[in-house]
Amino acid sequence: MTLKTENIDHLVKQISNLLPQDLRKTREDLEKNIKAAITATLQKMDLVTREEFDIQQELLANTRNLLDELESKIAILEKDLKQGKSED
Repeated sequence: MTLKTENIDHLVKQISNLLPQDLRKTREDLEKNIKAAITATLQKMDLVTREEFDIQQELLANTRNLLDELESKIAILEKDLKQGKSED
């Protein structure tokens, strides 16, 4: 997954703004460290994008529909096979 850096930057700025005034002097270093920590944590989570999720969900729905169709066809064939054996 490609992380959107503008979202991470926004989060880092929000965190930075919560810091006490005396710590804001080292804001740049803190922002770099916070950004690195957030980015590393998100990458470890092995997340997928919403687009990737939606694509997989659509593929799953299509597969489910195909499976339902095949199950119906098998049921018809089994019924026909039983009826054919009964007539013998």
